[in-house]
Amino acid sequence: MKKKFVAIIFMSILAVLALVGCNSEAANTDNANANDETSSNQENASNEETSKSDEPLTVVWYPNESGNELKAARDALGSLISEATGREVEHKLTTDYAIAIETIANGNAHVAFMGAQGYIEANEKSSDVQPLVVPSGASGTLDDAVYYSWLAVPKDKAEEYKTNGEFDINKIAGKRFSFVSASSTSGFKVPSEAIISHFGEQEEYKDLTAEDLAESNDLFPEVLFGDSHQGSAVNMLMERSDVSAFCDTCVSNYVELVEGEANTPGAVYKVKDDAAAPFNNLTGKEFTLISVTPVLNAPFVVNESVLSPEEITALEEAFTSDETTNNEEIFVPEGSETPGLFEKSEGGNERFVTAEDDWFDPIRELSK
Repeated sequence: MKKKFVAIIFMSILAVLALVGCNSEAANTDNANANDETSSNQENASNEETSKSDEPLTVVWYPNESGNELKAARDALGSLISEATGREVEHKLTTDYAIAIETIANGNAHVAFMGAQGYIEANEKSSDVQPLVVPSGASGTLDDAVYYSWLAVPKDKAEEYKTNGEFDINKIAGKRFSFVSASSTSGFKVPSEAIISHFGEQEEYKDLTAEDLAESNDLFPEVLFGDSHQGSAVNMLMERSDVSAFCDTCVSNYVELVEGEANTPGAVYKVKDDAAAPFNNLTGKEFTLISVTPVLNAPFVVNESVLSPEEITALEEAFTSDETTNNEEIFVPEGSETPGLFEKSEGGNERFVTAEDDWFDPIRELSK
């Protein structure tokens, strides 16, 4: 594959992050008059009234994190949230990205774990939806807080996607393609923009848009959606699609590296012998990565209209505490057989860190 395709989104993310960092200082604004202060007090009072501490606090999850095998991981985070707020926690599991996004945006959920694109969509629907924390990289900071978007093909078909011994993105033209969801960051937004940037230089595809890629088009005669990262991977493994987009973290509990270097083109992964559904009937199946692109980590977000400022502060403190960082039910040690949502690499300092709305601007920029 051409180096240009692999680097194109990564470089745009780094460039915009640099701009965000250089302009991150916000000016302090004083209240202009007593009416503004009164309005602010009324808003805070309304928030506190809306947040009814005797009612359950709802956490909504994407389809990727709604499987039975991740119940213990969800429960561990539920306990964290319950202890921080003093409220019972209810988990809302979903089978559709749009449901999760709408649920947090309309205030029917208090907390959500979602990708950057999903957060941006929810924030556009309601400015009350704001980021709470993001899982860091191994450095313990936002500097390396990324995961990876993959384009994968069955191992026995991998040679079809090479030119002169190297993977060539041009070879995906004319293939059946599977995305995750139109609201998925690493399963649609990032790969679709990279595909458009690459093929847009060719005359026959110069007018191609992300909207075009959401259905059958001149580049892909058939386009599928897996509705989850696991579902998109299964589409490829069952040969419903020739190429599938999905991310590393969402399938890490089901597959293992058997050849090459993790998160690099050419790496081969195999479905584990004890893989849970939807991979339980695909054990031993192998696939090869033909493209890998880094993506900003997914945030936990809150809806400020249904939580009090005190509750939000308590949640932030609980998520970023050393106790949570060292909780192996939340940050599962590398190599553990226990399914988890977050991994603590050997010698790493992965933890939850706070992030402001503008940290997600690199993903917003992909739409401009």
